[in-house]
Amino acid sequence: MKASSITKIATMAMLLTVAVSCGTHRKAVKETPTAVVVNADTLKKQAFLQKVTDNAQHARFITSKIKFSVEVGARQMTLTGNLKMKRDDVIRLQLMAFGFVEAGRLEFTKEYVMIMDRINKLYLKVPYAQVDFLRNSHIDFFVLQSLFWNELFQPGKMKVTDESLKTYKTEVGNDDTVIAMEDGKLSYRWLAENGTARVKMANIMYSDKYRGNYQLNWDYEDFQISNRKYFPMGQKISFATPEKEIKLGMVFNYLGNDENWETRTEVSSKYRQVTIDEILHRFMSL
Repeated sequence: MKASSITKIATMAMLLTVAVSCGTHRKAVKETPTAVVVNADTLKKQAFLQKVTDNAQHARFITSKIKFSVEVGARQMTLTGNLKMKRDDVIRLQLMAFGFVEAGRLEFTKEYVMIMDRINKLYLKVPYAQVDFLRNSHIDFFVLQSLFWNELFQPGKMKVTDESLKTYKTEVGNDDTVIAMEDGKLSYRWLAENGTARVKMANIMYSDKYRGNYQLNWDYEDFQISNRKYFPMGQKISFATPEKEIKLGMVFNYLGNDENWETRTEVSSKYRQVTIDEILHRFMSL
């Protein structure tokens, strides 16, 4: 397996506000029913969103062996790996070559994004602001954590609060509810099942009329119970740019809560740090 392919995979393993206008009370008897309907709809919306957030895992750690796949155009590749996450602290994805040799590693913390090519001893360690799509899409550690953990998120916030639930828009369909949020060039969408309130899909769209649109879509499937909460054992990720689309997949082997691992990777002096441009050039030349 070519080290450059591992690095390329690692690079991308990284994507109805209620308007109530109040008029003058001309006839109190006629105005009251309208107010009651609005309040009922609002309460129903808040109750559903609260149910969505209540589905979140309460575990402090989530660990699993995974099968990791990547598809770019006609090229496909499958690797095994390990995913280790500590709530509000770190997300680590280790990619294995031949099933037992760690070839690549991605590590996300609140402060940095790190990508390591273990074979060629290369690495990249930068703040989120230095990665264009992450910066433009307002994706920080807590947004990534929510995507991996199958949760709603509030860009720029550590967690979703009861008060922030009021900022989401909702549109109820026959089977699912669309949850939405707009922020200038950015739009965020979630699709939640009406009966279970489980998030089935998350989408982030960055619209740029000059450079084109960038879109991250995250699908969830095969929900299984763990720690009395359901968790998607299958996650499919697609990242579309004006030039190409990358499809990634993760299938969890199990859901553990192992705490016995170092949460930070120390980089040996034998490794050479490369730039964002170098890493992206390797990937885009695929």
